[in-house]
Amino acid sequence: MSARYPIIAVTGSSGAGTSTVKTTFEWIFRREKIDAAIVEGDAFHRYDRAEMRQKMKEAEAAGNNHFSHFGPESNLFGDLEDLFRSYALSGKGRSRTYVHDAEESAKYGVPPGTFTEWHDIGEGSDLLFYEGLHGAVQTAEHDVARHVDLLIGVAPSVNLEWIQKLHRDQRTRGYSTEAVVDTILRRMPDYVNYICSQFSRTHINFQRVPTVDTSNPFIAQDIPTADESFLIVRFANPKGIDFPYLLSMVHDSFMSRPNTLVLPGGKLPLAMQIILTPLILRLMDTKKRAY
Repeated sequence: MSARYPIIAVTGSSGAGTSTVKTTFEWIFRREKIDAAIVEGDAFHRYDRAEMRQKMKEAEAAGNNHFSHFGPESNLFGDLEDLFRSYALSGKGRSRTYVHDAEESAKYGVPPGTFTEWHDIGEGSDLLFYEGLHGAVQTAEHDVARHVDLLIGVAPSVNLEWIQKLHRDQRTRGYSTEAVVDTILRRMPDYVNYICSQFSRTHINFQRVPTVDTSNPFIAQDIPTADESFLIVRFANPKGIDFPYLLSMVHDSFMSRPNTLVLPGGKLPLAMQIILTPLILRLMDTKKRAY
């Protein structure tokens, strides 16, 4: 953690909504004229797309049926921690970009499924913003979470997350239901140990919970919409949070626990704006007073 060089991290698994949250943060940064050094978690995967496929084949051949994108074997936790530590001390660090598709390939000049070269980031920035899988990860060797000033978790309920993955992989990648289920099962140990555990370290969690029957996600015909969901917002430390103001700003919201708000599912962008803007401005005020 650093008063002069604050770090914000949004953590959550693929399909959880972290990209939506990233867009909301970018709105806030633009409106408040905050210069953020933005880092995507994919940059800290250990292997590119082709290498990962090969490593998965090798793991399966060796009898390891749980090798996944979620665990330490396939991620550079040490490099991510080094970035956070360096930025907290100096406002600078090193990162790279994972190129997902042809559009990004044209922008960065490297093939899809590969990385750009490592490069310096952060010079002159107001804060570091990370969005990805491991913003709050801890292992015996590495503690990424301890460097972060504002940790946000984004997690749908498990059945909803599986429905989203099934539909995405079947419709956009052409996978069979059986193939997607195999992927879910293969990832489960790392998901439990390295993804779920992070949400006990976050300062605020946003969780979408469907209000329709998702008891068997493997036969669901469609993904529950935002209007068919509640948004659960949990504050690790509710001290200083103006709950009456938040309740007045979001129609049909209520509190289920002293540190938990329940909102209509379609109000995620609004909720994030009114909850996170004061916290970000507080970081900026602390930064100014630190000089």
